[in-house]
Amino acid sequence: MTDPDLTLLGHSENRLPASPEEAKLETFPNCRPGRKFWITLDCPEFSSLCPVTGQPDTAHIVIRYVPDESCVETKSLKFYLASFRNLPAFNEEVVNRILDDLVAAMNPQELHIEGKFGSRGGIQLTCSASHPNQ
Repeated sequence: MTDPDLTLLGHSENRLPASPEEAKLETFPNCRPGRKFWITLDCPEFSSLCPVTGQPDTAHIVIRYVPDESCVETKSLKFYLASFRNLPAFNEEVVNRILDDLVAAMNPQELHIEGKFGSRGGIQLTCSASHPNQ
């Protein structure tokens, strides 16, 4: 049975949010609260915009977290991540924004975000951010 608070799961919604502010990260109750286990979400097709050139930046984003009371629903995460496609932001800001938004949505015990961005000018950038700060 689908949780009535989940507005995307089980629906054929295909309109992507225009920005992360418009996107909604939905959560559902952790099936094993009190147990420490890791969830890994691998997102190899992320894109955003370079704030200087306006050119697309691509990245492989990996999200790893230990849930507390709730978990992020993956369809809402997919829509949220897709909403960055029109957002001009530096790679470091993107990774830290994703961390902040996921912490606000689900308050995990631990969360680690890594963004491995495509090469620009022969230099490849990887940025990582964690909660709590480590």
